Amino acid sequence: MEGRIRVFKGIPYALPPVGAARWRPPQPASKWAGVKLATEFQPACLQTKPRLSNIYTRDPAPMSEDCLTLNIWTPADPQRAPVFFWIHGGALAGGAGSEPVYDGAHLAARGIVVVTINYRLGVLGWLAHPELSAESPLGVSGNYGLLDQIEALHWVQRNIGAFGGDPSNVTIAGESAGALSVMYLMAAPPARGLFARAIAQSAYMISTPELKQRKFGSPAAEESGSRLMAALHAPDLAALRAMDAGALTETAPAAGFAPWGTVDGQILPRQLVDVFDRGEQARVPLLAGFNSGEIRSLMVLAPRPPATAAEYESIIRDRYLDLAPEFLRLYPSTDMKESCIAVARDALYGWTAERLVRKQSGLGIASFLYLFDHGYPAADSAGLHAFHASELPFIFGTFDGTPPLWPKIPSTPQETRISEAMLDYWSGFARTGRPQAANEAAWPAYSTTREYLSFTDAPHPAHHLMPGMFELHEEVVRRSRANGNIAWNWSVGVASPKLPAQDGK
Repeated sequence: MEGRIRVFKGIPYALPPVGAARWRPPQPASKWAGVKLATEFQPACLQTKPRLSNIYTRDPAPMSEDCLTLNIWTPADPQRAPVFFWIHGGALAGGAGSEPVYDGAHLAARGIVVVTINYRLGVLGWLAHPELSAESPLGVSGNYGLLDQIEALHWVQRNIGAFGGDPSNVTIAGESAGALSVMYLMAAPPARGLFARAIAQSAYMISTPELKQRKFGSPAAEESGSRLMAALHAPDLAALRAMDAGALTETAPAAGFAPWGTVDGQILPRQLVDVFDRGEQARVPLLAGFNSGEIRSLMVLAPRPPATAAEYESIIRDRYLDLAPEFLRLYPSTDMKESCIAVARDALYGWTAERLVRKQSGLGIASFLYLFDHGYPAADSAGLHAFHASELPFIFGTFDGTPPLWPKIPSTPQETRISEAMLDYWSGFARTGRPQAANEAAWPAYSTTREYLSFTDAPHPAHHLMPGMFELHEEVVRRSRANGNIAWNWSVGVASPKLPAQDGK
């Protein structure tokens, strides 16, 4: 018990995925007799140790291959309370549900049950390989981290009632790779019916490797797995399973492995853009948005400006063809650095957020768009206004839970107001499918006038977010899809491949 909030830490939801169970779908956790202590967080899933410090770095927590656990915060006496199921970010390679910034006490104080989870990361969570596909009854591999998330949702369906939660009112939510996971879950047939609403914060609907074929500029997922096995000098799957899990986790990135979902026709049936275009996603209310300064803390994702404005404009005209005038209107050469930051933000996060709510609202489902444009002195003075993930301590009310180098949030009435409003909006959405906050602006659902809520000094309703932004990037992605050999991701602006002309040639 922490105050009036009950906390249950480190509950196993699946058997340890070790030994022969490595790279296999998770199996439900065994039942236990008597009382099980749930007073300590359990280890994070294995991940590489940070080599450089940044605002996201904190001291490594204990890690283990045996890591499939979850944590629960409940009000003192919940009665069929809404369930907020949080999926951490970290590029599918890092993070944990036990991070202090995700402490669920303040959300639980608003009458909801909060669940945070661990799921397999990096090579242990996302490896595809022909031998793994051959041993699968479905003939597929990869997506083990996503299957962990689905198993955790099954655990919630079976057990959350004992904690006062309502299994028919589960909201899946996540930020960055957690929001990517939300989209995966919305697209995954095996996850259907396990949740009633979704929240995607800074999601990125980029092209995804396919299991057996090269497509959209990416090698087949199985091919990437075969390359990794060769680089590690493992003759077969048995040898790979026999490798030390920690050493494997550390060496796989250096050997070129990057974790992604896999379009396998079963767990992820097709590219996310196609799932949402065809209306095959989960038909649930959605809240989605992004931050105005996403890239300021992720400058590695921004293309490098050329030496001169003339060169910038020449490259854009060459790469974007008939789209160049609109590109240069939105991202002018007058401030190339800011334009490079803005185009990376919009191509990854802005376009995705609006696309998600457009597609859901097009199905007649109330959905809600936001822009987090709130700055505070320590962040703004560091050039990090509304940076990637900066909304998290406001949504969880965890100003004191951020990593050591995170710009410190002052406990002023201004910052407290934004946090209280976001806690209300998010918990209100989990409760009813409508984000509402006491004594704050009404948040309009997205419709033909493209309403959204802007978080600046306070929540402000507005409409037509960044006019022209969505249309430009939607057309870029449309042409890339039609071409079949071009990825849509962070290779944008002066780093973009040459796009096909309007007729696809």
